[in-house]
Amino acid sequence: MKQIKAKYVVFSVIALASLYVMYHNERFLIDSAHPAWQRYEGFKWVLLPHGVFGAIVLCFAPFQFSERLRQKFTKAHRVMGRLYVLGAFVLAPMGVYIQYYQERMGAPRSFTILAFVDAIMLVTTTALAGLFAYRRKIATHRQWATRSYAVALTFIFARFIMGTTGLETHGVEMVQAIIWSYLALSLVFADISIHWREIRSVFSVPAKPAVKRAPLAAPLQRAA
Repeated sequence: MKQIKAKYVVFSVIALASLYVMYHNERFLIDSAHPAWQRYEGFKWVLLPHGVFGAIVLCFAPFQFSERLRQKFTKAHRVMGRLYVLGAFVLAPMGVYIQYYQERMGAPRSFTILAFVDAIMLVTTTALAGLFAYRRKIATHRQWATRSYAVALTFIFARFIMGTTGLETHGVEMVQAIIWSYLALSLVFADISIHWREIRSVFSVPAKPAVKRAPLAAPLQRAA
């Protein structure tokens, strides 16, 4: 029961962070007169599919971690899984292209390198998750799917941290530091989730008391 509650807490935090980012960073999408569109004019037709496939990845992933849905709707689970893989494979290179294009508008090359590393991590973890699913090695598949989702959440949590702390206004170096930090820690967070039962058991199971040794028998005294 405690594990189920922990899962609900994690996905509730993800949902709240996603709502915050959609309002704080992405609400220009429903406002055609927003000044941000002037900056995106040159690559808006690449940005559109990038956003659509990104939404597929972020929206479908939580349902993939539901044991109940996976058992009751097996076919839907597989279809959403394949769409997740497709989404990751499309949005990753598009993200690199968009960041490379923005170099023409003054963005530093280091952002393009960051986008490239992020794309490699997302594609690699997703490809391994798909490969193990195809080979029916489900336990290993779930581990790599968790890592893939953690990397995909860089888009949400890097912006959430920057927005809620106000660090997004502290210059390009700070923005890059936060994105790099979350990207590096994403696999750590994923592995904590994967091994949560073992981690919890270490703190919940009391240590075994040391076994007391029986005292050695006194040597027999020589008879007088």
